[in-house]
Amino acid sequence: MRNNGPVTQQELEISADTPLVSTTDLQSRITYCNPAFIAASGFERDELIGEPHNMIRHPDMPAEAFRDMWDTLKAGEPWTALVKNRRKNGDFYWVRANVTPVRDATGICGFMSVRTKPSREEIRSAETLYAQMREEYRAAGGGKNPKLATRLHRGSVQRAGLAGLSARLACHTSLFVEGGALLAAGVAASALGAAGAALLGPVAAVALGAAVAMLPTLAWLRSRSHRALIEAALAAERLASGDLTQNLQTRRSDAQGRLMRALGQLNVNLQAVVGDVRREVDGVHLACSEIAAGGRDLGERTEQQAGNLQQAAAALEEVAATVRHTADGAFQARDLAQGTAEAARNTGSTSQQASQRMDAVRDATMRINEIVTVIDSISFQTNILALNAAVEAARAGDAGRGFAVVASEVRTLAGRTREAAQEIKKLAEDSRSRVEEGVRIVADTGRSAKEAETAVDRMNELIGRISVAVQQQSGGISEVNGSVASIDGITQQNSALVEQLSASAMSLSHQAELVTQAVRVFRLNGATTVAA
Repeated sequence: MRNNGPVTQQELEISADTPLVSTTDLQSRITYCNPAFIAASGFERDELIGEPHNMIRHPDMPAEAFRDMWDTLKAGEPWTALVKNRRKNGDFYWVRANVTPVRDATGICGFMSVRTKPSREEIRSAETLYAQMREEYRAAGGGKNPKLATRLHRGSVQRAGLAGLSARLACHTSLFVEGGALLAAGVAASALGAAGAALLGPVAAVALGAAVAMLPTLAWLRSRSHRALIEAALAAERLASGDLTQNLQTRRSDAQGRLMRALGQLNVNLQAVVGDVRREVDGVHLACSEIAAGGRDLGERTEQQAGNLQQAAAALEEVAATVRHTADGAFQARDLAQGTAEAARNTGSTSQQASQRMDAVRDATMRINEIVTVIDSISFQTNILALNAAVEAARAGDAGRGFAVVASEVRTLAGRTREAAQEIKKLAEDSRSRVEEGVRIVADTGRSAKEAETAVDRMNELIGRISVAVQQQSGGISEVNGSVASIDGITQQNSALVEQLSASAMSLSHQAELVTQAVRVFRLNGATTVAA
């Protein structure tokens, strides 16, 4: 017998509301197991499917139990008994195993086991029984067919000796009673014979003869009734194995007929229910597949949208940085424009002052010209006076000779004065022209400075507007960036919800597949007619 490893003394008590269901093929490999079975076994579903069913066998189970189970199932009959199973971690749990052959058109194609929770009293009885059977097995030396005092037959306990024989006879009391009655009546009729007619009288003899004549009829009726019960039992076993392809019909109106019709109605009801379940589960499975596909598509688009939003957020952050840099430049430009305007105003003021001083220089130059003209006039008159003095000195002769010399010197000085006055006048005229040019240049500079000041003020105003616009733009970009971040957060939440929806749809689809596998045990097509 397979050894599945060490065991513990820790028991798992299964739920009384949820049966543990599994199916196997003819080689006892697991083809289906419901969630309750998976949870009780401690294995994962992938660890169970395709594996031998005895992977959950507990070493406390006697080999005789499984010998009887397989003998019963191979005979095409259901088997029921208490079984102690081993969990993956070595713990154990008790079940009442109800194992039924599953049939198709070719015959038995597998087995289905439905396990329910036994009572504590049943578990204590089974523990005592299985301990005794293990001890008997060891005492008999083991092997495939040891002689045991306690055996199982169809899940029921059979003991050797008179006690066991009495129990087996008690199961067939009705058959023995009926057969004994028929046998006694036949013996009595044979024994009485003709003597019976003399002893009992003509009427009694006729009655006895009629009774004896009815014995074959009674035997036929009993055989017919027994066949009807056998057919009903076979039909019920096929129903128990999940075969709903039968078309149970009967023309009998007695109790066996009622039983057959009830089984037929049960078969029809199960066909309707299982058929509806299959169709609904197929619809749910299809809807779940569509939901899962839609969820995957929505998830991909949501992730793409999230990526686009992240790119947009990054681009907005770059734009915001550029706007902030522009705002800083605008502030600096405004400061420079204000400095330039102040410099232009200072230049205008300086130009105005220079223009005023140039005007003063021009006035002074004109005054110099006037003075030079006076000096020139004085020089001219001095020269005339010197000439007159020279003339008078000449008339005076030797007495005026000294005076003539002085007059000559005066005339010379007057000439030199006039020359100097002419040079000064020339320089003054040149200075005046230069001053006038300077005045014009200063005036032009003042006008340019004024225009520059006006332009700078206008530029300063425009820069101020740009600065305000940039600030507003920066605030708007910050709000947009916050909205994008909020949308990105919502998109991330939507993506998570889509993943949850997809996971839920896949889980529901998996559950629908499990239900499909569960109802696949029932066969609906290819109905065969069974008449009784």
